[in-house]
Amino acid sequence: MNMTDVIINRKSIRRYTSEHISDEDLKTILEAAVSGPTCANTRDWQFIVVRDRETLNKMADANGRPAEPLRGADVGILILGDLSRAFPPAKDYWIIDGAIAGQNISLAAESLGIGCVWLGTYPQMERVENQRKLFNLPDSVIPHSVMALGIPDESGREKPLFEEDRFHFEKY
Repeated sequence: MNMTDVIINRKSIRRYTSEHISDEDLKTILEAAVSGPTCANTRDWQFIVVRDRETLNKMADANGRPAEPLRGADVGILILGDLSRAFPPAKDYWIIDGAIAGQNISLAAESLGIGCVWLGTYPQMERVENQRKLFNLPDSVIPHSVMALGIPDESGREKPLFEEDRFHFEKY
């Protein structure tokens, strides 16, 4: 599958089989996470990769009802912003950098036939604090989002979501 097909066909997958993601595929996904651009090449993210079922359930509890897919996921990846590495004149770029890492995780998973769904954490501060406490994070490290991954047990949406009326050429 070429990259354009991966992007267009990517879908959020919330249900997974009991099969495991191979270590090789997980490594590829993690390499993709850190291969996107960051502000001034600060690489101002960290990641917590979780396979332990009990911890995945605690992560789901910490993020609330929308994070239920974690309970059936094979892997959860908590994307973190590391303010100690953030671009000093504009530290909030960590938010964009974390989103790019999440998108790369999602696209790499799609290219490998692995299901993935993005589960928002930041800026919902209750979720942020719950994840911070769960993983005993230092003040300079902020939970950004959680990616749930597994072998798909559903097909997701049927068609790409292209809507021509969302595009404006030369003027609004």
